[in-house]
Amino acid sequence: MTKSEFIYRVAGKTGMTRRDAEYLTDAVLECIVQAIQDGEKVQFPGFGTFKTRRRAAFTGRHPVTGEPLPVPAAVVPVFEPSRQLKEKVNPCG
Repeated sequence: MTKSEFIYRVAGKTGMTRRDAEYLTDAVLECIVQAIQDGEKVQFPGFGTFKTRRRAAFTGRHPVTGEPLPVPAAVVPVFEPSRQLKEKVNPCG
């Protein structure tokens, strides 16, 4: 699903105009990004948690030459789905 398809669905479910649904979507995403930039968790019960995680430095390999390449440590955004979301996506297991 693309962003514009998502906006179309939000507009359909809420009765908002597409423009208002786009503003809402952009505002929600900006709030999530700002919060995780500030080191906060964003939790949606029954859906999941957006947060950051530190990734340690490691030595990778160039895919063509096989040459070792240092990969620096980084802070990366992660999403952890809730148990309820996992059950809805995979109801058999």
